[in-house]
This record gives sequence, C-alpha cells and structure tokens, in this order.
Amino acid sequence: MNKVSAAITAVGAYVPDFVLSNQVLETMVDTNDEWITTRTGIKERRLLKEPNKGTSHLAIKAAENLIDKANIDPKDIDLVIVATATPDMPVAATAVFVASEIGATNAFGYDLQAACSSFLYGMSTAASYIESGRYKKVLLIGADKMSSIIDYEDRTTCIIFGDGAGAVLFEPNTEGLGVQDEILRSDGIGREFLKIDAGGSILPASEETVKNKQHFVRQDGKTVFKYAVSNMADVSEQIMKRNNLNNEDVSWLIAHQANKRIIDATSRRMKLDDSKVLMNIERYGNTTSATLPLLMSDFENKLKKGDNIIFAAFGGGFTWGSMYLKWAYDSNSN
Repeated sequence: MNKVSAAITAVGAYVPDFVLSNQVLETMVDTNDEWITTRTGIKERRLLKEPNKGTSHLAIKAAENLIDKANIDPKDIDLVIVATATPDMPVAATAVFVASEIGATNAFGYDLQAACSSFLYGMSTAASYIESGRYKKVLLIGADKMSSIIDYEDRTTCIIFGDGAGAVLFEPNTEGLGVQDEILRSDGIGREFLKIDAGGSILPASEETVKNKQHFVRQDGKTVFKYAVSNMADVSEQIMKRNNLNNEDVSWLIAHQANKRIIDATSRRMKLDDSKVLMNIERYGNTTSATLPLLMSDFENKLKKGDNIIFAAFGGGFTWGSMYLKWAYDSNSN
C-alpha cells in the first residue's frame, strides 16, 4: 500500500470590495505613496466595511468559493480549521460557526492562532489529520479582519494591514504529492515586539484600556523586520538543503506577504529567480492568516501537478516556518 500524504486539492478566496489606497492613507496619516511603496511594496488593501460582520463573513465567503469551484458536498467535510488572529469573539470558536453556515454539518471545527504564521501552522495540522488516516477532507481557512484591530491614526501599522480570506481543501494522496516536509519554529522573545496589550487575561478590557487605545496592534517595526528577514530566509534555505533541492528544482516560492523586502531577502537566500516568487502584496497588503491561500488562489492557473512549492511565513510571538509541498493538480483539469 502506498504511503498516504496530504495534498491540497482545491482553493478558494474572498476579499472585500472596499479599497483603501495609499492615496487615501495620505489624507489620514503623515505618509505618502512613495514612502509606503518603497518600504513595503503595498499599493492598496481591502477592508470589510459592512456593519456587524467579522472574520467569519470573510471565511464563509472563501469557503463557499472553494466549494462552488470544486463542486464538493459540504457534508463530506470532516473538519474545519480557521487560522485567524481576529476571531469573531472570545471563547466561541469562529470555525464552529463557519462550519454550520457553509453546511458542513458532519464536521467539527476549531480556531488556530499563531499570528501571521497561523495558516502555515494550520497546513501542518491539517496534513497530520489526513496522514493519520482518520479524516478524508479537511478544510483549512485563513481569514482575518485586521481592520478591527488597527489604529488608523498609527502610521506604523495602518499602512500595512488589510482584510481577506483564503481556503484550501486537504485530501489523501497516494501519488507522492502534497506535503513533503516542514520546519516550524517559535521564540517567546518576540512577545513584546508585536502585540495587542489589552483584551486578554493579563489586562482585561476596561474603560481605561479603551481610552488608551490598548486594543490595537502595536509593533516595533525595525525589530520585527530584522527577525523576519533572518528567520524566514533561514528555514526556507534549510528545507531546501534537507530535501536536496536546488534553485532549479523549486517551482514557486509562496511566502507570507508582510513586506516585499522580506520576501526578496528570502528568495535571494534560496537563489530563486524573481519569476518564481509569487506576490500580490501590492493589492492586499498584509492579510495575516490569509496571505498564503490568497496567493494560491490568485496564481492557481500557474500551479501545475508535480510543482515543487516552498511556503514560508513569519509572525508575532515570534512564530515562523517553512513547508515543502508538491502540487497535486492542474487547475484546468480539476
């Protein structure tokens, strides 16, 4: 019997309609289009503006897009994982609501949070469930309504983040395709450099924390950038060496879209040609848990069966990692 691996067999995505461009941001904070573009590569980002709609709305739309494209019965889904840093609410898992709303009535669900590495960690988790033989269809959704935790008077964060969602379906594969290897890492030193101070068990919400704007993301940009560049590049290079891959063997780099300079540094360490580096940061900004699946959705028609793909991410905490995956289908024949 052939070894069972976990392969991605379908992708879906959703971004809100409202576009926040660099030109509009120029009217809100002390910044300009050239400064943002040269330092981040971002031109615009999408925001979910409809009232009383949260991350679940984004996740449901991305899941429905996948279900429609792949023509699958939601009742066949065994598990729904929502990778997110912005759940709808504390305690009640967003994934549980999403599963019910998309008709995945036979699935169980839960959320997974590792900041911007959430989706990459979720890929590892979903693959493990498939490889165990216990489950056949695992729906992994990366979704974040970052606008809900951004201070639009803070130019160090409001220029970076956007809202969006992407989804992938993991299924068993016996052709040697799917997830091949992973290197996942974390280091608690990062806890102070990228965080939200209030709203957790250490500093619960109060009138004072709201007044002090302690429920918004704050970051020490230079420190985060330094760690992201070195660590994301390190693991991407390591996973290539461990699997005897050279730059010619790698078909695509799918890296977390936080900053174009970080992605460029990673691809240089891997000695990859720019044509193999997938990027959409200019259109969406950093959508946190949604960047990797949004890339897969946007460039699905370029991905061919057997392609060697390296995934890489870095997030607050600090969390980071890299994964080597062989693509399992040609989009025009799926």
